[in-house]
Amino acid sequence: MAKLKVTLVKSLIDRPSYQRRTVEALGLRKMNSSRVHEVTPQIMGMVNQVQHLLNIEEMN
Repeated sequence: MAKLKVTLVKSLIDRPSYQRRTVEALGLRKMNSSRVHEVTPQIMGMVNQVQHLLNIEEMN
């Protein structure tokens, strides 16, 4: 399956709690932290919800 590398590039300060929880569920805690996830509908839904805070790269 395809994989995505998601990196938190914007701060969570003054963000709604649902966005903070979504970022935490993606495994991102600090600025510039990254995680690699397989592309599933659940992961894509979370990424789309907070895409303005993330940098998303497709991995092969």
